[in-house]
Amino acid sequence: MSVVTRERGGLERARGAALTGSAAPEVRPEIRASWERSLAAAVDPERSRPSHTYQPGEVAELRAGHPLAQVLPLLRETLVAAAEQARHMMIVTDERGHILWREGAREVLRRAERVELVEGTRWSEDSVGTNAMGTALSDDRPVRIHSAEHLVSAYHPWTCAAAPVHDPETGRQIGAVDVTGPEESFHPMTLSLVTAAARLAEHRLAALLEDRDRRLRDTNLPHLSRLGDVPGALLSPHGRVLAATPAHRFPVRVTLPERGDRILLDGGAEAVLEPLGEGWLLRVPTPSGPVLPALTLPFLGARAPVARRDGRPLRLGLRHAEVLTLLALHPEGLTADQLAGALYGDEGRPITVRAEMHRLRRCVGEDTVRTQPYRLAARVDADFLRLREALRHGRVRDAAAEAARGPLLPTSESPGVRAEREHLVASTRTAVLRSGDPEALLALLRADPDSDPDTELRDRLRRALPDGDHRDLALPDG
Repeated sequence: MSVVTRERGGLERARGAALTGSAAPEVRPEIRASWERSLAAAVDPERSRPSHTYQPGEVAELRAGHPLAQVLPLLRETLVAAAEQARHMMIVTDERGHILWREGAREVLRRAERVELVEGTRWSEDSVGTNAMGTALSDDRPVRIHSAEHLVSAYHPWTCAAAPVHDPETGRQIGAVDVTGPEESFHPMTLSLVTAAARLAEHRLAALLEDRDRRLRDTNLPHLSRLGDVPGALLSPHGRVLAATPAHRFPVRVTLPERGDRILLDGGAEAVLEPLGEGWLLRVPTPSGPVLPALTLPFLGARAPVARRDGRPLRLGLRHAEVLTLLALHPEGLTADQLAGALYGDEGRPITVRAEMHRLRRCVGEDTVRTQPYRLAARVDADFLRLREALRHGRVRDAAAEAARGPLLPTSESPGVRAEREHLVASTRTAVLRSGDPEALLALLRADPDSDPDTELRDRLRRALPDGDHRDLALPDG
């Protein structure tokens, strides 16, 4: 009798004793606790199979938007070669245990298909009982599940090791990294390797977060500066303070409200939360003087444009959105004659513009749109202005991410808006092609799946992607 057979036999006897309520002292406490959780979730030890939650097309969408996609090349480099040599495979799941990626030895991948260890299935404990992926997520720590330590008997020929991966922004789990293979070829150091890979992934995500924080600060510091003596802070999308004036006035993290734009800070002061393109501006109003209203203009890809004033939505007609766009592009102001030409071309008449401006000022507030010349008296946050800034400073990924929202007011025929729209589209495409950055290329190619494929962008992406990275295959063919 081999050592593997003898070891599995001992574990199966212990499992059988546990299932009948008898003592099984040789079973590790964490395994016994996992069995109890799985049985309480009505997992059948003899017949349970993982639920097939997602179809292949849905898995591709989940992969594209999942934060672990950013570190998949690192995980491949760390784990896949070793897994293939040992006749194993690497698996990456989301935070609910859904398998998103699996790569490794071909024979093991085929064998795994027979027990439904495939993409789109859910391997949480309540779905399929004790297993490394589900138990690592449940216990929030690395774990190895060997042979008959699996609750479900179909998985006794397998051994797996997994470790959870956490979001550096929130500390919450975002998935698990796992190496799985036949019990007879599993190496005792695999758990250490998987744990190290998970930690490397978290360090890489932290570095990417630091880059994003820097970009947010660089882009949005003017909003903070314009507050003057009014206390304020720039917040990350999850409420972490990135910059503040004065620095000691705010905690490290602010709890964002589920609804509304008011926050009660420590000490009882009320603060106002204003959305930026990414992240938030927090200000503490003081009676010392008026604060300019915050005007948010998310007009890239907007067919039914909605602006926001101090967080309050303002549903606009297309003409008013065009006017706000032109005024945002010309902070020095425009005369009625200039606006007439930009809105209507050679046929434009100043008297028509004055009537439109009267209606617009009633909609957004007379204190927001000033006259003589017409100009915005507001702290403007516009996605098309962020795109302009990203192009000006060579931040190609940021530019592509903004441009992926869509063209500026796509239904507008205003000469001034149309000229800016065409300029932004052409400038972004040129900058992305010139950079060859695969993330920027992917962002543009995914932006409009219904349009004809841009073969030049697609060919440039194929050349830019490293060996083994096949994300271009998930793009629509048009």
